[in-house]
Amino acid sequence: MNSDLTSLLSSLVAVDSVNPSLVAGGAGEAEIATLIEAWARDAGLEAERLEETPGRPSVLVRARSTGGGRALLLCGHIDTVNVDGMTAPHTPRVDGDRLYGRGAYDMKAGVAAALMAVREVSRLGLAGDVVVAAVADEEHASLGVQEVLRSVSADAAVVTEPTELELAVAHKGFVWSEIKVAGRSAHGSRPHLGVDAIVKMGAVLGELARLDRSLAQRTHPLLGRASVHASRIEGGVELSSYPAHCKLGLERRTLPSETGQHIEAELAGLLERCRKTDPEFEASHRVLLVREPFEIDQDQELVALVAQAAGEVLGVPATIAGASYWADAAFIAAAGIPTVLFGPGGDGAHAVEEWVSLSDTEAVARTLVSLATRFCA
Repeated sequence: MNSDLTSLLSSLVAVDSVNPSLVAGGAGEAEIATLIEAWARDAGLEAERLEETPGRPSVLVRARSTGGGRALLLCGHIDTVNVDGMTAPHTPRVDGDRLYGRGAYDMKAGVAAALMAVREVSRLGLAGDVVVAAVADEEHASLGVQEVLRSVSADAAVVTEPTELELAVAHKGFVWSEIKVAGRSAHGSRPHLGVDAIVKMGAVLGELARLDRSLAQRTHPLLGRASVHASRIEGGVELSSYPAHCKLGLERRTLPSETGQHIEAELAGLLERCRKTDPEFEASHRVLLVREPFEIDQDQELVALVAQAAGEVLGVPATIAGASYWADAAFIAAAGIPTVLFGPGGDGAHAVEEWVSLSDTEAVARTLVSLATRFCA
């Protein structure tokens, strides 16, 4: 499997699939989707292209069953973030156990492992289907996985995001919000007429710092603490004028049981505290995007089966862990499908130098084959 896997992963990394919703003019997923379709058909597998949003395709690759067994979904995204500062980002380079290139770690290695696994499974004649969903747009709005879930049903799922060969049973969510503080414009020489919206935002930043300190006490055994941070701030027009507005963008990283409604109420309370200390304080807030956290009960059968399969391949019991990042697992679990994350190790997600372990990637593929024989038989 090793040489075929390296060849497949290299071909995936060689395709520019930068998400155009993140980077103007980004190549998107069309070319890499075509590559996956061709590879699947050459391997004797079914391939189906889904493209509700023009130019943003996902691909389903299926190993058909003999019938009567349970269906397993293997999911990974094929879009990447920007390549700023990288030298030859789409020229895969192998150095020992490492394969370098944009998307190698996040997460074309996971996609390659899933594809190799479904090829191997297709030769076993299992009673249940195994389906790989190579999805678009995870790095922005998750258009791909949402479209897939309208087309596919499954009894369990593994998202092959990089987990360093740990079995991730939870990940954080996030909420993006915006706060606007009002001031009053005036010439800089007329302070009696102006209200400085940027200065007034200082009260919000102070409350935000206090909120983050309190969130440090709110922890999860696998995910650590909840958090909030200011992401960007803008306001004013020119140096000689009082700014009439100031806008703050912020991100709140959430733990299981924290909802978007909870965060909205949290922000409303923060602004109310600012008003109590400054009767002239005027501000509004709105939630821009909510991505819910994910967690599966560790007593679920899927957790035990993946742990057994990974232990068989790795020779040691799989470590149960949580992922600090958000992933499409949240959407799949919300659709009622038991889900875990399991993927290779490496480094450099969203960074200038990105690499993935080839031996880890092969171990993931073998674990997925072992899991399928247990789950789909």
